[in-house]
Amino acid sequence: MSRAEVGAGAEAVRVEDTAVRKPSPLWTFGLFRSELLTTFRRWRTIALLAVLAAVPILIGIAIKIETRDGSTAGGGGGEGPAFISQITNNGLFLVFTALAATLPFFLPMAIGVIAGDAIAGEANAGTLRYLLVAPAGRTRLLLTKYATTMTFCLVATLVVALSALTVGALLFPLGELTTISGTRISFTEGLGRALLIALVVAASLIGVAALGLFVSTLTNSGIAAMATTVGLLITIQILDQIPQLHALQPYFFSHYWLSFADLMRDPVYWDDMVRNLGLQGLYAAVFGSAAWARFAAKDITA
Repeated sequence: MSRAEVGAGAEAVRVEDTAVRKPSPLWTFGLFRSELLTTFRRWRTIALLAVLAAVPILIGIAIKIETRDGSTAGGGGGEGPAFISQITNNGLFLVFTALAATLPFFLPMAIGVIAGDAIAGEANAGTLRYLLVAPAGRTRLLLTKYATTMTFCLVATLVVALSALTVGALLFPLGELTTISGTRISFTEGLGRALLIALVVAASLIGVAALGLFVSTLTNSGIAAMATTVGLLITIQILDQIPQLHALQPYFFSHYWLSFADLMRDPVYWDDMVRNLGLQGLYAAVFGSAAWARFAAKDITA
């Protein structure tokens, strides 16, 4: 056999080996599906979703008790938790109030727990090395983990919204809504805006998810990664309330979180929401790239 034939045969083997090792799109979907099932079957995830669902229930019951003599709950205004003053007139406002109440702490905390455990939890359990033995590749595995975390963002937000809508319908009347601008819109349009608000809230968490994933690549301890992520979130929100830091605050990813209230204006005020989503996209790109760089060079020993 000539050298040319030997070389051609070796090249054919390499091509065949590459074809075998290259994961197909169907395999990638299977990995994503497996990650989703693993994440949502954990008792920790179920407990987080249960806590999130309980927040609107507690708010609704508290307002019902407070207003049983015919008084109005909360204060006036038009942003964030001030929606609470409208709940007794229309139960749909409980959706907006619950999202405003959970967005500063409960939702980011839940996302921080899931994202922080994504890589570090696998390393701590000794399963990360076995995941990489399969034809996944580090980049594909990292993207799958991030997609799973983003799916949890959406599910967690919808759990809050659906719980609030159910409680609002049971305890308070439903009907036409009065917007922040004072105009009236139909219940159907209000329901559509509630869904859009839930989607905006979920999108507002993509920066948190990327931050948590990056922290998760820095350690092999899931608990340490979760605690660090949640601690950073709390610290940033504290800094966002210090007047002396007003020049930096527009760059904190939590600064525009409550801008979703502008969806209840007529016409809708988009400026702050666009800033919010752009800022989240920037944080997702920065921390996502950092997570990839760290994970690609990481020495996997567990």
